[in-house]
Amino acid sequence: MNKWVLGARPRTLPAAVVPPLVGTATAAGLVPIVWWRFAAALVVSLALQVAVNYANDYSDGVKGTDDTRVGPVRLVASGLASPPAVKRAAFGAFAVAAAAGLALAIAVGWPLLVVGLASMLAAWFYTGGPKPYGYYGFGELFVFVFFGLVATTGSAYVQVERITALALVASVPVGALSCALLVVNNLRDIPTDTLAGKKTLAVRIGERRTRGLYVALVSLAFLVAAACVLARPAAVVAVLAAALAVAPIAAVRRGAHGRDLIAVLGASGRMQLVFGVLFAGGLWLSR
Repeated sequence: MNKWVLGARPRTLPAAVVPPLVGTATAAGLVPIVWWRFAAALVVSLALQVAVNYANDYSDGVKGTDDTRVGPVRLVASGLASPPAVKRAAFGAFAVAAAAGLALAIAVGWPLLVVGLASMLAAWFYTGGPKPYGYYGFGELFVFVFFGLVATTGSAYVQVERITALALVASVPVGALSCALLVVNNLRDIPTDTLAGKKTLAVRIGERRTRGLYVALVSLAFLVAAACVLARPAAVVAVLAAALAVAPIAAVRRGAHGRDLIAVLGASGRMQLVFGVLFAGGLWLSR
């Protein structure tokens, strides 16, 4: 596989695809869907996900955090790409997100520029800068806010040009499953992050609580999605994705660690994507 594709971390990309799908589906029935706006929102979300992955690779690489790890290959730490090249790749992805976001801002309004700038700054300072907040246990909060609340309600906002209650509620399961991906990643890296002085939430609360957090986040996603039947009855179809949650939850609960958690990460990503497609489809059918 191409090194830049590996560096973009394909397993994490469902976290970027699901918010525009769900957010746009909540707007269905309220206004005619403007499809180019959906496409632009999808580009913004995907580009930001790739950008934060490259930025994380660069920042952790130059700090030496990735010198010993059991997860997927990192470009800088493995020597597959130089730090300046990975940094340029991150900025290139940010530029793609900015271009698509600018088109949306011109069509919808300037507040999107503020949201976009905040998203890019949050993506860079997750592991970048002198005091990266990801090193102090705030990574899950960033993911929930920006890949849950902001990305989902923002995708609805570019359609209806206002924030709706349904979009806010629907953003909760999206953010919860995105957080679950990060929790699995950080659970796997507890030993190496501890040695590197990277105090992720998993390092701070310990392995047992981190495993419980993963189960709680996945459970929360399905519970809130089921509650959306009050507004859009067909949204209940999302619970069918629970079948894909059984294996990763079982693996986490029985103590999977190290490389075994790479498979759990992949399974969690597939679960999130199927959940998102079903959830969006149900919301759309009930419009």
